[in-house]
Amino acid sequence: MTATAVKNERINLRLKQGAKNLIERAATFEGKTVSSFILSSALASAEKIIHEHESIQLNEQDARRFFDALAKPITFNKKLTEALVEHDRRVDSK
Repeated sequence: MTATAVKNERINLRLKQGAKNLIERAATFEGKTVSSFILSSALASAEKIIHEHESIQLNEQDARRFFDALAKPITFNKKLTEALVEHDRRVDSK
């Protein structure tokens, strides 16, 4: 985000007093405002969760099988050829 980027989106939340006190205390320890602390914590958590859902970790045996499958030449059968033709008909690649 650039220094001139405008922040115009909002998220409101309700919480118990104890939770608010805990967040305020943690923000103070980090030298941040409550808003900045919540935003940085939420963004870090969101990035971690997205990474966990978008990446795959394979054991050695499964990784070998995966890379072996990628290394094999593609065999174009009738269904694959039809699927590629249909893809080209539907998708406008640039």
